[in-house]
Amino acid sequence: MRRGDFDASRSRIRLTGNHGPALAAGTRAPRFSGAPLSPSREPPGFLAGPMPKREQGLMQHSQRRTLQTEHDKDGPHAPSQFGPVLGELDVHLIAEGRHGRLWDALGAHVITHEDVRGTQFAVWAPNAQRVSVVGPFNDWQGGADALQQRGAGLWELFLPGLGEGTLYKYEIVDAAGNTLPLKADPMGFGSQHRPENASVVRDITGYGWHDADWMAARAARNAPDAPVSIYEVHLGSWKRDHTQNGRPISYREAATQLVDYVADMGFTHIELLPIAEYPFDGSWGYQPTGLFAPTVRHGPPHEFRDLVDAAHRKGLGVLLDWVPAHFPSDAHGLGQFDGTALYEYADPREGFHRDWNTLIYDFGKPQVVNFLAANARYWLEEYHADGLRVDAVASMLYRDYSRNDGAWVANKDGGRENYEAIDLLRRMNAETQEAMPGIMTVAEESTAFPGVSRPVEQGGLGFGFKWNMGWMHDTLSYVAMDPIYRQHHHHQMTFGLTYAFSENFILAISHDEVVHGKGSLLGKMPGSDWEKFANLRAYYGFMWGHPGKKLLFMGQEFAQPTEWDFEGELPWDLLKQPDHMGMRSLVRDLNRLYRELPALHRRDCEAQGFEWILADAAAENVFAWVRKGAEGDDPVVIVCNFSPVTRGDFELGLPHAGVWREILNTDAEIYGGSGAGNMGQVEAGAPGAQGRPAATRMTLPPLSTIMLTPAR
Repeated sequence: MRRGDFDASRSRIRLTGNHGPALAAGTRAPRFSGAPLSPSREPPGFLAGPMPKREQGLMQHSQRRTLQTEHDKDGPHAPSQFGPVLGELDVHLIAEGRHGRLWDALGAHVITHEDVRGTQFAVWAPNAQRVSVVGPFNDWQGGADALQQRGAGLWELFLPGLGEGTLYKYEIVDAAGNTLPLKADPMGFGSQHRPENASVVRDITGYGWHDADWMAARAARNAPDAPVSIYEVHLGSWKRDHTQNGRPISYREAATQLVDYVADMGFTHIELLPIAEYPFDGSWGYQPTGLFAPTVRHGPPHEFRDLVDAAHRKGLGVLLDWVPAHFPSDAHGLGQFDGTALYEYADPREGFHRDWNTLIYDFGKPQVVNFLAANARYWLEEYHADGLRVDAVASMLYRDYSRNDGAWVANKDGGRENYEAIDLLRRMNAETQEAMPGIMTVAEESTAFPGVSRPVEQGGLGFGFKWNMGWMHDTLSYVAMDPIYRQHHHHQMTFGLTYAFSENFILAISHDEVVHGKGSLLGKMPGSDWEKFANLRAYYGFMWGHPGKKLLFMGQEFAQPTEWDFEGELPWDLLKQPDHMGMRSLVRDLNRLYRELPALHRRDCEAQGFEWILADAAAENVFAWVRKGAEGDDPVVIVCNFSPVTRGDFELGLPHAGVWREILNTDAEIYGGSGAGNMGQVEAGAPGAQGRPAATRMTLPPLSTIMLTPAR
């Protein structure tokens, strides 16, 4: 039906009465067929089942409502009787792509408007002929509740009586009169359980936070001179509840179980794989369709806030993976939203990502850039996230990323850089850091693009940190080799120091290194079972002693032997075995030392905080260096032996004479090692060695890292 043929006076269904949930947690609701919904694998209080088909209408809606048939479109509470909610300034700012709090204007908001309680719907669809909001409240009938045009491509409608928990979608008729597949709200604050995909009205106002102390101190805890040790988590597979069919952990359960575990392990931050709603479990969240909705897999939005609040009260920061590079082509999503390439580039050479079969945002469209920049701010402001780790930055920076000749479009200067994406990243960083000083933004960027972590005002992209992908690839390649061959690849462990201070780096051993046939970290190590554990312990010591912040994916802290399975959970039973328990104890102690000793973190991003002692002992597979903090901070000397041979009476130069305490030995028996070492200390004196004024003779255990600091 074309817009001109629509009869607005025809009967329509209006809902009144209580719009809160009609079913108590744990009850079983009858389906239209009479069969009960089956218990779900979702968090407690959730029911899982297919969304009602449009023709089944209100009888299948999961909330009980009182239905009124209203034939009079001019009744006292008819939508046509209400004035607009969007202000002229909102319309103006959205038209220009400069609305800093876009989510306050668009989406579905439970409000009191002209003394009537209801929900305001607003959406951007500039090329649509008609936009209607549909749901159980109107039997999913398009046209019954048509939105009103407001200019700048905006449509809005206030519907009285609708509130929290209402299911809805948009029915859009394109410029040619074609009715498109029903669309979820791009700005929706909630979503249905998969496989259904309607948006859900969620009131995200009025949460009572208890994290004022954390927020006041956050800037110092996220700074380049702070200890930052990140535990990366896929919430769906960290732990499952086997008393409820193995469902994933809920936000509220994570607020105790996950938060307590991470705090006990000594990490400073939790990083969550993408939380924004996504349809396909196998994407791990990296193909989101609901950028403003915390995934309902683990609970409603306020319970996600409970998780963040609990982390802050335990002294932990929360970082979120954020995906502005691309989005899936699911029919209910952003693709061809109003019948045109609205959110994506129209030319597939720019707008289609062949690696992931996804669509690429049109970074040249002001409203799309505004949508993404506001989304970043939304998570930081509304959910008190402490930072964003931006996914796939390299794919945004370069127009020829993963494309053959002729399959990409050059920029205005004939080059490969995507100026529009670069501008978006700079804007996102500048706006979020101005609005919320002290937040952290991190780039997953795998090229040598200059100035990723340089401030925008100095010509950089403005990120706080960048993942050090080169260091990760080089060092993992080295430790995966048989020690016999390592002497020929010594440079792979030292090369990272030639550029270690060109950016503010995070040394990331992420989920990407333990999937797709790559095996686990333990599985990469050569040799016998004992040698595998020893290699990994030595590597962790090397990593925590190396300049740069730290990130470790879940399960690797206790040497999970198999690669990550997103459909399962971590093999917690392994902690009954001494080797795995020892590995976890080591990571806990490394985090403690990293936090407590300024030399190990204060100058992570400054060349003055590092000095080689021994960088060329390739034949012995030995490395040694000094970490230094500010004036007055005790130095820490790190010595690594990546040979399976114990090296007794090894001469090592030290910064000064005296007794040096052995504060860490990864070969200690408590970690599962052989127990070789130096009885807790070494003594240095003249003459010196390796250019140092003092030296000691010490034992280097096999496949080990030792840390020394002056005795006081």
